[in-house]
Amino acid sequence: MISRFVAQLHRTFSALEVPNFRLFVYGQSISLVGTWMQTVAQSWLVYTLTRSSTALGAVVAIQTLPVLLLGPYAGVIADRTDKRRLMVVLQTFMGLQALVLGILAITHVVRFWEVCVLAAALGLNNTFENPARQSFVLEMVGRDNVRNAVSLNSTMVNAARAVGPAVAGVIIATAGVGACFLLNAVSFVTVVYSLVSMNKGALKPSPPASRAKGQLREGLSYVAHEPGLGVPLLMMALVGTLAYEFQVSLPVLAKETFHGNAETYGFLTAAMGIGAVMGGLFTATRGKTGLRPCTVGAAMFGVAILFAAVTPVLGVEYLAMALVGWGSVSFLATGNSTLQMTAAPSMRGRVMALWAVAFMGSTPIGGPAIGWVIAAAGARVGLGVGGISCLVATGIGAVAISRLKARKPSPPVTSVTSVDIGTGPAVAP
Repeated sequence: MISRFVAQLHRTFSALEVPNFRLFVYGQSISLVGTWMQTVAQSWLVYTLTRSSTALGAVVAIQTLPVLLLGPYAGVIADRTDKRRLMVVLQTFMGLQALVLGILAITHVVRFWEVCVLAAALGLNNTFENPARQSFVLEMVGRDNVRNAVSLNSTMVNAARAVGPAVAGVIIATAGVGACFLLNAVSFVTVVYSLVSMNKGALKPSPPASRAKGQLREGLSYVAHEPGLGVPLLMMALVGTLAYEFQVSLPVLAKETFHGNAETYGFLTAAMGIGAVMGGLFTATRGKTGLRPCTVGAAMFGVAILFAAVTPVLGVEYLAMALVGWGSVSFLATGNSTLQMTAAPSMRGRVMALWAVAFMGSTPIGGPAIGWVIAAAGARVGLGVGGISCLVATGIGAVAISRLKARKPSPPVTSVTSVDIGTGPAVAP
């Protein structure tokens, strides 16, 4: 029994045996708590300044608009450059953005348009940092550990979501939103230190892509001709547009639906984070890659959101948000690792940039749309729209699986292909 438990534990945390990844996790875990504190504080600041769900959606849209406009090009830059160095520069600028917003907030001179400008600056940094960070995971741990590392990374993000919002709710109630921004600025010191302290000799960098015309178009064409990449990206685009707008829906759900305050909002987000941690650890241990697991993850996510949309009691809503978190991380981690395993090394930065466009770049459309729905019909309906979008994505995945099965020749295929519709990782040639 003990030996089985130890073996299970080893499988769950196997990527942490890589020293560079372990250092990366230490730095990111502290910084991400600060990031979630800022996310909650920014949403609450905007809502207290404007009392408008439409304004909430607008700020989220402004922050993610650079991803939509420049995301594919950011993937080209990630494929061309040293990803670790690029991350050091961009993480430093993110810390400075948080510092400026914190100073404006604690001096009580912050205006809505200033929040918008700083949100746009943060979004520009995220646009170029995200594909570099996503594809850097494989360079730290290698192909054998990438699924485990992606799942653990998602778990870390959501553990921070469990801690950061709850802490933010207390800090906002006692010290104000400005303190959250300042603490986030300080947290970036840890992630920059972890990056500059890595053993560069132990990294396995992908060969940098040489400068050439048409690299952006080449990446788009590559994804369009690989169902194992294109279908998960299409599913993520739909879900990212309408389901991942919790920064818009949860503040209104907390204040208007359940008549709560910043702490209520923080605990709703924290409950989602706790569920995501549990789901992330499960995915790290037993998770699979491929189109079928992505489709199952989308279905779980959609059902959980619909449950959260109809729950009448706040205590049960916390449980519902925990289930939402579980479904969220299952879908995200499965889709992310599927793309990383399927994409060719020279294309990985561009593929992961398109994943970021589908996930975050869709928010300039979805954020205002869900904000408008909430303003017209309430937070519950806004959540319901997101749940339905997940079920539509499930249908897309199911149709794709069926069509790929129909194309399969009847004799078993022994060679490895770049399309996976089942449970194992697909490997690009």
